Amino acid sequence: MVMIEPLLALLKQRRPAPAIDVLAPAWSRPLLARMAQVRHAIDLPIGHGALALAERWRLGRPLRGQYRQAIVLPGSWKSALIPLFARIRTRTGFVRELRYGVLNDTRRLDKRALPMTVQRFAALGLDPGAPLPTDLRPRLQCDPAAMAGTLAALGLDGRAQRVLVLCVGAEYGPAKRWPAQHFAAVARHYRAQGWQVWLLGSAKDAPATAAVNAAADDGCVDLAGRTNLGQACDLIAAADLVVSNDSGLMHVAAALGRPLVAVYGSSDPGFTPPLSDRARVLSLDLPCSPCFERECPLGHLRCLNDLAPAQVLAAAAELLA
Repeated sequence: MVMIEPLLALLKQRRPAPAIDVLAPAWSRPLLARMAQVRHAIDLPIGHGALALAERWRLGRPLRGQYRQAIVLPGSWKSALIPLFARIRTRTGFVRELRYGVLNDTRRLDKRALPMTVQRFAALGLDPGAPLPTDLRPRLQCDPAAMAGTLAALGLDGRAQRVLVLCVGAEYGPAKRWPAQHFAAVARHYRAQGWQVWLLGSAKDAPATAAVNAAADDGCVDLAGRTNLGQACDLIAAADLVVSNDSGLMHVAAALGRPLVAVYGSSDPGFTPPLSDRARVLSLDLPCSPCFERECPLGHLRCLNDLAPAQVLAAAAELLA
């Protein structure tokens, strides 16, 4: 979802500038609210993978006559049905899953020419073959009043001490999670310098954040499961430094322009890197990686276990300098 922002910025450069609405799952509303180009967020109450033809028809009918173009970012056939049912004149997307007919402005995806997700999204906002802009960094807005409200609601003070945010979760699986003891070593280093350390994650990440906090002598503020996505954005915006696995919150930190050290294991930083001048990517680039597996198929997880806390601290020191 963060990666759509450069596409929206490209669309807004058209003359006249179009009104842009985004049809997406309700959880994405806090991110869309931080994108200046979005007029309305329209909730998509259909689970991932569900066909739900009748529900898609019901959602499409009220949209008739409101839009000149729909850009379909997911690659599935069913994701193009609502624009079809809405009778939107131009329905743009990449050719996948035999989407001829449901889409009428189809593009061929050259994965070598467009290796990154953000490039593929942005290309759909241009005429076929048009060159991409050189700057495709996503940017999210920060509302100081919302940030202050979030800090107050959670009993936090982001002004008295510098703040390190650790994003220790990764929904994909263990092969994207830096070990808890490594995160804890980074936490102890900054705690010794008088920093606050906040641990962010969903309720599913609570075991991981608890392990980090225990290894860091209970010196962190464990916020796993205590925030919604909007509040997590506010806390990241308040951070002086973020250290994260390859995760959604990593991309949020990059889009908010926070100093960020991103740790990569089984995934490929060339495909979905944090796009920010204030981000540093760490990857050991082992012969077995990126494997894109949820769990290490070789059982050693060296891509993350051997990536030492000292390397993260050195990258962080360079950023903070």
